[in-house]
Amino acid sequence: MAAVDRFSLLYREISRSCNFYIEALAIVGAWYTVKKCVSLAFDTYSMLRLHVIPKLGREVDLVKQYGKWAVVTGSTDGVGKAYAEELAKRGVNIILISRNKEKLEAVSRSISETYQVETDFIVADFSKGREPYPAIKEALKDREIGILVNNVGVFHDHPEYFTNLSEDMLWDLIHINIASANMMTHIVLPGMIKKKKGAIVNISSASCCQPIPMFTTYGASKSYLDYFSRALHYECASKGIFVQSLTPFIIATKMVPFSRTPLGKYFSFVPAEKYASHAISTLGLSTRTTGYWRHALKFTLVEQLPEWVWARLALYFCRIMRKETL
Repeated sequence: MAAVDRFSLLYREISRSCNFYIEALAIVGAWYTVKKCVSLAFDTYSMLRLHVIPKLGREVDLVKQYGKWAVVTGSTDGVGKAYAEELAKRGVNIILISRNKEKLEAVSRSISETYQVETDFIVADFSKGREPYPAIKEALKDREIGILVNNVGVFHDHPEYFTNLSEDMLWDLIHINIASANMMTHIVLPGMIKKKKGAIVNISSASCCQPIPMFTTYGASKSYLDYFSRALHYECASKGIFVQSLTPFIIATKMVPFSRTPLGKYFSFVPAEKYASHAISTLGLSTRTTGYWRHALKFTLVEQLPEWVWARLALYFCRIMRKETL
């Protein structure tokens, strides 16, 4: 740097030396801005393609695309029942699987009379380990199963510390949330591959994107379903099978008692019927989606948060919910 004896000359020399760094920073800033704009445009397009355009256009013929029968587990309440009704609206015959025979009969009759489709049901308790699957396999062996919805699941009555969970609850989470999807898929997938068409929908959860303290095992079981779905799609897509992982945030159902607490009302949990109506329109379009546009916005936000920030926020709200529900 040249010798100077005035501040203005010194400043000019420093500025001249820093020009390269300023230009480099400007290039980096421009690149970052362009990247974010492209990402925003892509996300907007994906949102429209998944959650707006299907609602405006003609409904897909699910019977022609996948087959005339659908199996829905955990189908007497909540999302399972709502999803079965949405399938029936589109002319798909429904096989309901749940553990309560009276509810199964009532829902089966209601769907058949309302939507003029064939219905059947299988009584099965997925908490019984390997016990229910031979009977399910026998009942389904002569059916042309086009769609399988692995919806059955168990949830905590309230947020709870892992050490306070009973052994029965832990086994239920494993048998119902994880084993059922594996075994049901193992039963129906060979028939789909033989026909070279079919769809498998696994109801995971947004809890798979970030850890949630006080829902430790539940979140882990849903992460398993999400991974299982994504890997299975790559394995079976070339054989004509579409596998979808649905990752919704909390939906207002009987399965989630605290959705009806004051905190639940604050978060405006979506009703099961509204969720199913949106989620079914994404079938065949996205292998991994929340199924509902508001949930998609939340999912994107949560994924961007550092894990430690999200986990501490989740722990704070879970402690509040635990107090409200105990």
